[in-house]
Amino acid sequence: MTKMPDSIDRVALAIDAYHEKQTDQPRPHLGASILGHHCDRWIWLSFRWAVREQIPGRVRRLFRRGHNEEALIVKDLRAIGINIRATEYDQTRIDFGTHIAGSVDGIIEGGVPGAETARHIAEFKTHNKKSFDDLTRKGVLDAKPQHWCQMQLYMHGTGIQRALYVAVCKDDDRLYTERVKYDQEAAETLLDRGRRLALAERMPDLISADPTWYQCRFCPAHSFCHERRLTQEVNCRTCARSTPTDDGKWACARWDAEHVEVEHQRTGCHAHVLHPDLVPWAIKDSGDPNEAVYVIDGVDVRNGEADAFTFSSQELIAGGDACARQEVGEIRRAFPGATVREVRDATRLPTESD
Repeated sequence: MTKMPDSIDRVALAIDAYHEKQTDQPRPHLGASILGHHCDRWIWLSFRWAVREQIPGRVRRLFRRGHNEEALIVKDLRAIGINIRATEYDQTRIDFGTHIAGSVDGIIEGGVPGAETARHIAEFKTHNKKSFDDLTRKGVLDAKPQHWCQMQLYMHGTGIQRALYVAVCKDDDRLYTERVKYDQEAAETLLDRGRRLALAERMPDLISADPTWYQCRFCPAHSFCHERRLTQEVNCRTCARSTPTDDGKWACARWDAEHVEVEHQRTGCHAHVLHPDLVPWAIKDSGDPNEAVYVIDGVDVRNGEADAFTFSSQELIAGGDACARQEVGEIRRAFPGATVREVRDATRLPTESD
């Protein structure tokens, strides 16, 4: 029988393309699930919404599968007599303060074989075969320390002394379970780390200056840290005039606001000023607290609310080198309101990405 043309591949490609187009809003809080991450800088960049991970469609489908697996795990746990509640859409949310929060997969009131009367928090994860085999050999602390840290925080936040970790192998449906003890010192150390990073005004150092370092190579921030060093995101959290406060709010010095609502944080305002750690250029004193002066190709370029002499953050991201061109400045002053993109198109000036 002759195989049909590549219709199957086209279907698969179309499905993945659909999922890849979906976008996720960054979470407003610093998640307990990330505080065990090996890199302070990645935690800071994530919390600041400075780097957005581009997730392939296939990976998004894997995330969906992991989420869908939770209901099946809960059903199986209940089938063997485990009393689990607060699952799926009724999860217990824990607010640790200072921007740190998280949601527990479930609360077990009793019934775990061998520890029938003990309460546990439940944590569910799916793994590929390689990851699952590593987990079964080493245990969760050594194989998946970030998952272990997540459970420590949830135990700390709920006052429950034990956790039940349930892992499923996506390749062959094997199960691995492990009971984890509460470690107060570890949980408090993680919370201290979270508070320090959430309130840090300056970006933490690299974990390695080597772009081929194994912990850096596949990081979503690799291009930012080791190549362009320029954020592509304009929002309140990438703005130099915005500050996280220890009561879990974001204050804005530009508009003298003690708290900026999350929905407004996502888009920012027309007076956005790029945070100096999120650009590759040196900064100079502007004399105006609501503007920054960045030195691009030896030229002083003003960043803030756009006018004939000042460039918006969007313009700097789109073409910082063009903003430093003398002819661009002259055209902007001659035609107030013209954007860098319009000037570049009119004069056919190249950009950094050309």
